[in-house]
Amino acid sequence: MKLAIMQPYFLPYIGYYQLIGAVDLFIVYDNIKYVKKGWINRNRMLLNGQDAIFSLPLKKDSDALDIRDRELAADFDRAKLLNRWRGAYRTAPFFEETFPLLEKIVGFEDPNLFRYLFNSLQMTSEHLGLKTTFKISSEVPIDHSLKFQDKVLALCEAEGTQRYINAIGGLELYDSAAFSARGIEFRALRAKPFPYEQFGQPHVPYLSIVDLLMFNSVSKLGEVIATNYDLVEGA
Repeated sequence: MKLAIMQPYFLPYIGYYQLIGAVDLFIVYDNIKYVKKGWINRNRMLLNGQDAIFSLPLKKDSDALDIRDRELAADFDRAKLLNRWRGAYRTAPFFEETFPLLEKIVGFEDPNLFRYLFNSLQMTSEHLGLKTTFKISSEVPIDHSLKFQDKVLALCEAEGTQRYINAIGGLELYDSAAFSARGIEFRALRAKPFPYEQFGQPHVPYLSIVDLLMFNSVSKLGEVIATNYDLVEGA
């Protein structure tokens, strides 16, 4: 059984979906601290040939809260976010296929940040044809006071994992020998470059999946998700 574990991001770049597609079970952290100025509630889009930030506004609250305890701002203007995408991408080749998905994602009415993000990940994955099972971290019966690698190992063991796959940053965070000692293979997913046409301008890489969906067919992205990466062994 192949497992990956990640915190939720809002419409992340394609490497996140490659990680989802590479495993049987994808656990999304809800009971870890919200990271301010990270990528949990924001991402990058193409605007006039350059990258620009779009974000989900949050209700003001303590920075010590977990992701599952944060909420969207009461004045979150869903129409404004959709109009930004419409203005930026209305002439993109796959706008008509992509925009209804974004309308459904943005229109999700639950104000809880985690549930909003979790829904967006599930909807986007389904649109991309991914069959991976999702699970929420707090629903796995482990000692949730564990931190970092110890928590990952506990989640792996609870789910009967044979291979754990992490984003490439995991090579610096985790000790592959600790996984091997538990009978678990450790691998890190390294996405390969994927340049594609963006209105005939120089390619701007590592943008949100929104950008990729606007310029590429779902079938093409399915191929990239399934094949355009390497699995690297830990040291």
